[in-house]
Amino acid sequence: MIALVDINSAYCSMIKCFRPDLEGKPVIVLSNNDGCVVARCQLAKDIGIKMGQPFFELKELIRKHKVEYFSSNYTLFADMSGRVMRTLAKFTPSMEIYSIDEAFLDLSNMPFNLSDYAQEIRHTLRKNIGIPVGIGVGQTKVLAKVANHIAKKYPEYKEKGVFVLRPDMRESVLAEFPIEEVWGIGRQHTKRLLSAGVKTALDFTKLPESWIKTEMSVVETRLYRELKGQSCLPLEEFAKTRKNICTSRSFPKGVESKSILCEAVSNFAAKCAFKLRKEKTCAGMLTVFVETNRFHTNSYYSNSLVLALPVASNDAPTLIHYALKGLNRIFQDGYAYKKAGVLVSSIVPAGNLQGNLFEGPSEKKSKAMQVVDKLNAYMGSEKVKVAAQGFNKAWQLKAERMPQCYTTRWDQLMAINLNK
Repeated sequence: MIALVDINSAYCSMIKCFRPDLEGKPVIVLSNNDGCVVARCQLAKDIGIKMGQPFFELKELIRKHKVEYFSSNYTLFADMSGRVMRTLAKFTPSMEIYSIDEAFLDLSNMPFNLSDYAQEIRHTLRKNIGIPVGIGVGQTKVLAKVANHIAKKYPEYKEKGVFVLRPDMRESVLAEFPIEEVWGIGRQHTKRLLSAGVKTALDFTKLPESWIKTEMSVVETRLYRELKGQSCLPLEEFAKTRKNICTSRSFPKGVESKSILCEAVSNFAAKCAFKLRKEKTCAGMLTVFVETNRFHTNSYYSNSLVLALPVASNDAPTLIHYALKGLNRIFQDGYAYKKAGVLVSSIVPAGNLQGNLFEGPSEKKSKAMQVVDKLNAYMGSEKVKVAAQGFNKAWQLKAERMPQCYTTRWDQLMAINLNK
């Protein structure tokens, strides 16, 4: 049996851990530049706030219902997610971290009552971290997804937050489960299945497998088998090496200055280099891109350039050098740039680099980056950096309602007044 543990309204819950005054209030979290809604607590959903809804449309609703809204603090969210995942790892011999707020746990051969065990997991997370979760248990990953949806959405299970989909319950549960809610069934395939009379997950499993293979794809064939109780999607305990890494930002207002754009691109390249070092990999290709506001069709400009590195690298100065080299070739005066970014690809393990006739992997650069990473880990993010990254930061994201970090900065730890 497999359990899917999913944090309830993840970003909102992570903030509410440190803000008990928000209990009983509608809370939303906004995207980069405070553009639109990316997380909502249940109370916010109940008053009609939609996922992805632009923030400017909500001002009257926020005033009327006294909605608390926050900018995204990805440092806090990543740290809280790490705490949840480390706690979950103690409850299972193997686990797949599926996303920042979801994980699959292998509960096969557990000598416990699975419902009680899931409740123990929920209680531990709530007590030790303050995070509420929903847990669905099923024979396969897709059935665990179905069970999790029921645990979080169906009123009769919502309070307990746990639903165990036993094999003998499979058909009766799937007969009531809408096809559009099945994990992995996209919008276009949903339309196609509905037009064919397939309204529920059970209807889907009653179709001939030959039809699924002919009319759909291998992805849907696997989902079909998983819904029938056949495991086709094993747990991935180790993260796969990424094919590419991208760091990009939309600017709060158009950037016309080349020097400011160079500073932003340098920071993006440095961030890519850090991610590569963290994963013990190097990149052999780098792409730099820029774009103006796509809604200003009369003055729209977009361009990108791909550069091959002589030797794959995760060295920040090297990646910054090539990113700026590319930017110099695609930058054009007279435009207000709304977005820029750096993407690195052709990623290979750092311990197995292929040099060329004139240049090999630089041990000196590698040691320098190790020292920089250690200093920044001790002193704080980006305390030591490349000069090209600058200090202006005029391009940085708008985040007017940024919650404190609480867990990753000494100066933002919670203060407790024992006199009250």
